[in-house]
Amino acid sequence: MDKAAKQEVLGEIKEAFANVASIVIADYAGITVPVVTRMRDDFRKAGCHYRVLKNSLVKIAVKGSKMEPLSALMLGTTAVIWSTEIPQTPAQIALKWAKDEPKFKIKGGYYEGQLLDVAGVDALAKMPGKNEIRASMLMTFLAAPQSFVAQLVAGPQNFVYLLDAQRRKMAGE
Repeated sequence: MDKAAKQEVLGEIKEAFANVASIVIADYAGITVPVVTRMRDDFRKAGCHYRVLKNSLVKIAVKGSKMEPLSALMLGTTAVIWSTEIPQTPAQIALKWAKDEPKFKIKGGYYEGQLLDVAGVDALAKMPGKNEIRASMLMTFLAAPQSFVAQLVAGPQNFVYLLDAQRRKMAGE
């Protein structure tokens, strides 16, 4: 690869990593081309990027940035998977592939300024997404007013039940 091509790839890496939500680093050694193609398709369908990048170029691209700890994972055959939208997606799909394909090994990842090990990538995959958190917050916000209304209605409602029971008792006699 000549110097101009390296500079171009370096620029692409820096641009891609500028607004990244999360990154997963994996070892893909020994996986056949058709399997890698299916993997790439899975990642693309989910809105993720899957690229095999030169370790040295990634190290240069992240040098001096908050992602510099990522350099420690850049050893051997390395696939870089990232998303700019949903941070859990690359981790979820990579874990699925690691389970289905024994030669695909997750080395670690990066999320919000932290270098992740394999357990960290697993924890990232299990984190609730934005929509789940929003739904949970909405239910929390709605619980207090609903409970308050139920308390307001309970007194008159119980009184009506008491009157109805008394009416039935008198009608039965």
